[in-house]
Amino acid sequence: MKIFFYAFRPFDELPAAEKCAEEYGFAFDWSEEYPTLENLERVKGCDAISCTPCEMSEPYIRTLHEFGVRYLCTRSIGYDHIDLDACRKYGIRVSNVSYPPEGVADYTILCILMCERKIKEIMNRFEIQDFSLKGKLGRDISRLTIGIIGTGKIGTTLMKHLSGFGCRMLAYDVFENEEAKQYGTYCTLSELFQNSDVITVHANATEENHHLLNEEAFGLMKDHVTIINTSRGKLIDTRALIRALKSGKVGACALDVLEDENGLYYYNLSGQVIDHPDLSELRSFPNVLVLPHTAFYTETNVEEMVRSIFDAVDAFEKDRPSSHIIL
Repeated sequence: MKIFFYAFRPFDELPAAEKCAEEYGFAFDWSEEYPTLENLERVKGCDAISCTPCEMSEPYIRTLHEFGVRYLCTRSIGYDHIDLDACRKYGIRVSNVSYPPEGVADYTILCILMCERKIKEIMNRFEIQDFSLKGKLGRDISRLTIGIIGTGKIGTTLMKHLSGFGCRMLAYDVFENEEAKQYGTYCTLSELFQNSDVITVHANATEENHHLLNEEAFGLMKDHVTIINTSRGKLIDTRALIRALKSGKVGACALDVLEDENGLYYYNLSGQVIDHPDLSELRSFPNVLVLPHTAFYTETNVEEMVRSIFDAVDAFEKDRPSSHIIL
């Protein structure tokens, strides 16, 4: 059994992979490059490949099948970048990863605090030695209503940790859970939009929730609402968000993810011209934090993500259940 890792990071993932390879008895090879149609030939002789979010459309799936790959294991919770219909067509099994929810939950709180205390404005002005107070007035989150969309493991952990700040919390999810009810109140999505000072989304991207935060949704929200997204870029209509920022409907936002971020995160693009108009425009706003998809990035989470790959391949081979199996 052999796994090929694309977009592999020797500085943090390699020690975990070496440890897991010994435990599971699997061989592995790797490349720091992202998969392309030109470099997919490197998977010849491998049973599985693993990659971070990147293009995995039908031409890629077909080529993997031709090279004998049976398992496609993404090193992410979300898998909307994978053409699942093509995987079904060519008989390729698919898995994702899991990791403890605390890292993303706490990073989300960091984003809320940075927005509400206007840290970007403070730091930008600090760099030019502007130490004046005007324009830096923040809000205490303990006095705000936080709306949490999605109360799975991360959303519920966020609510648990936010409870220490004393803020009021509203929650929306298709499936309610009892733990979340200890910290906040479930309501309809429109009620959450209308009554929240801060709205944060925690859901996988699906066809049903594509552009969940759109023109209509922003129209229902309070003036100067804060928007946080540490989940998936497709959950927010970026052009509608930009219009809401320009009108003042949205007073601040922090985006750890973007629509069309493939080819952007996690490359070193220093000194290059980036052809991403939405990113350029968002970065120009003093009240917008654009962060490079790092909410997950803790020592614990990296090791758990790598372990999830080996566990999924082992489960595929032994035909046993695994929470990581998607297809």
